[in-house]
Amino acid sequence: MARVLKQAGAKSMGLPGRKSLEIVSGEKGSQAVTLRLVEIPVPKPGEALRGPHFHQGFEECIYVMSGEGCTEADSGKHPLRAGDTILIPAGEKHVTRNTGAEPLVLLCFFPVADISRRTQEENA
Repeated sequence: MARVLKQAGAKSMGLPGRKSLEIVSGEKGSQAVTLRLVEIPVPKPGEALRGPHFHQGFEECIYVMSGEGCTEADSGKHPLRAGDTILIPAGEKHVTRNTGAEPLVLLCFFPVADISRRTQEENA
């Protein structure tokens, strides 16, 4: 049965260096999709940088809604602007940083209902 899921009902993930709201996941009844709305603030001078992370066994697809940033991955640095999409292969270490003057807002899609068990964060 089709359902409408509201952003107001999203789960705040409490992840370091960004605001992350999980809108769709197995907890919401999804069988094979996780969708997160992520906002990365403009970095403050001297602020410690967040380290990379990776996903075991599944890709991540990131769509840039607004702002400017750069995804730093094993494959190199990938500048991003509103309207861009980046596809990150399973197992590739990556971190997306805000390089602009306003918050960087992303939609992050994963082809699994629960990413937490197979995602590993690393230190900066």
